[in-house]
Amino acid sequence: MADSASSAGNDLERSQLLRALVASTIGTTIEWYDFFLYGTAAALVFPHVFFPKSDPYVGALQAFATYTVGFIARPIGGAIFGHYGDRIGRKATLIITLLLMGIATFLVGIVPGYASIGVWGAILLTALRVCQGLGVGGEWGGSVLLSMEWGHRWKRGFIASWPQFGVPAGLLLSNGIVAVFSRSPAFLAWGWRVPFLLSIVLVAIGLFIRLRILETPLFERVLSEHRIERQPVVEVIRRNPREIVLSALLRLAEQAPFYLFTTFIFAYGTGTLKLERGLLVNAVTVAALVSLVSVPFFGYLSDVIGRKRMYMLGALAMLIWAYPYFGMLNTRVPALVFLAIVISLIPHDMQYGPQAALIAESFTTRLRYSGASLGYQLASIIAGGPAPLIAVYLLHTYGTSAAISIYIIITAVLTLIATALLPDRSKEDIAEERDVPATPRMRPAT
Repeated sequence: MADSASSAGNDLERSQLLRALVASTIGTTIEWYDFFLYGTAAALVFPHVFFPKSDPYVGALQAFATYTVGFIARPIGGAIFGHYGDRIGRKATLIITLLLMGIATFLVGIVPGYASIGVWGAILLTALRVCQGLGVGGEWGGSVLLSMEWGHRWKRGFIASWPQFGVPAGLLLSNGIVAVFSRSPAFLAWGWRVPFLLSIVLVAIGLFIRLRILETPLFERVLSEHRIERQPVVEVIRRNPREIVLSALLRLAEQAPFYLFTTFIFAYGTGTLKLERGLLVNAVTVAALVSLVSVPFFGYLSDVIGRKRMYMLGALAMLIWAYPYFGMLNTRVPALVFLAIVISLIPHDMQYGPQAALIAESFTTRLRYSGASLGYQLASIIAGGPAPLIAVYLLHTYGTSAAISIYIIITAVLTLIATALLPDRSKEDIAEERDVPATPRMRPAT
């Protein structure tokens, strides 16, 4: 009887794991479709629609500034939704983040341009970008934990890489739909709005899927044992400041180059190199296709050779790739440009595949949503958000892409140091609390 009950329990866990993987992956795909769509539009459209009176350099800076505020909002979203994710659960919090992100993206598609309402268009755009940042800030931690905590008995690196799979999938989807609509002569006039409006359909699909999954067993266990923290964000900052800071720093060589390879490339390619927009969109799309395979592969490989080792190999690869990448782009030879863009995401994926598990394993269950979200999203302020702005500034100031290559190398060195200092918990049982509080905590209010 005991064996039968155990088998039934394992079957339920595997069934829910599959549902959680599907829900997390589709949810993050939708969230990142929304986020990347804005980035592509910031490079190709927004300078013309919302900042038409600025010269090209200033217009690019203004457009990327609205892009950057979304990154500033991400750690705030991580703190807000991390609090609720550790208080009321992963599932409920993820439903809220999906709705916030999806509705904000839909509204971007109807914001009037400068010709209609002047500077108010840019102000509304910025406000909606903040909402996007808040949504993405809370999304990542919940999606990773929904998968990893259901699959904590199995290969966590591989399992936690599936929410990461949503990044290339969202990039592929957003660039693919932009590629379709950018062929229209009316793209700058109104065609760019259609991909934003279509996001509401994706949100409905994601909401339907997320409503059908159960809460994770590890959170349910914390809930049943009355160990819910009253202020999980405050508590994790008090207990795990080192892990939060190192989690942010280890993302430097993954996140900053990623936004150069997928967003800044459009401004650099069309503005500096005078390349066809279609060539760049197609190349980034193919790069995303490669990442659909490489992200889960490197997540799986981290289960074999160790999380830290895999991650540090990725940071080293990024360091080596910094100069060849721009060297190939600067030839202006379409085949070499295409190849450089496609290859560029592989060093990123070597880090991004194992990254979710590496960060989430650093925090105990009752503080995991808050801690992982804060560490992951703080990198948005120092890496992802400023990266396109820094690249535009370096190129304008020094007149050479070599300055940007040096910037990438610096991020890689800092990542190698931070990763070396973070403990590797890939072989530990994350179901066990590492720092059980001295007194039981209260249940969240109902």
